[in-house]
Amino acid sequence: MNGQVVLTVGNRMMGDDGAGPLLASLLRRSPAPGWQVVNGASAPENVVHQVRAIAPERVLVVDAAEMELEVGEIRIVDDRFIAERFIVTTHDLPLSFLIATLRETVPDVRLLGIQPRVVAFGYPMSDAVERAVRSIHTALQGGPSLDAWLTLPLP
Repeated sequence: MNGQVVLTVGNRMMGDDGAGPLLASLLRRSPAPGWQVVNGASAPENVVHQVRAIAPERVLVVDAAEMELEVGEIRIVDDRFIAERFIVTTHDLPLSFLIATLRETVPDVRLLGIQPRVVAFGYPMSDAVERAVRSIHTALQGGPSLDAWLTLPLP
């Protein structure tokens, strides 16, 4: 096992769905110690082989996620919440499938969701989501801990 991977998910042309790719860009320009970045864009299942080649101990999947929170709020999302709530996705396959696939070879896989305002073609990223992405980048630069974010409880 070789450290930790941030797997970003999203589409820059879809407003706040570009949160993941923005984080990937920030991490490439200013890497976080102990983390490698893989940008899955809108088809993260196509980069699972890259993650598996790294053989990480942990994967943090970062994506815009409808969690019924204030725009820009960040949470580690409970697996049951993913299964129950994330039925509609802008990505080719549901995140629950991606996470299950990663767990076949990675001991610790978590989804870090960022509450979007608008996920629609041609819209800019909202300021709140951009601030959230930058705060994630800063937190990751502090090391591999995920303690900065609370787990989103089930309603």
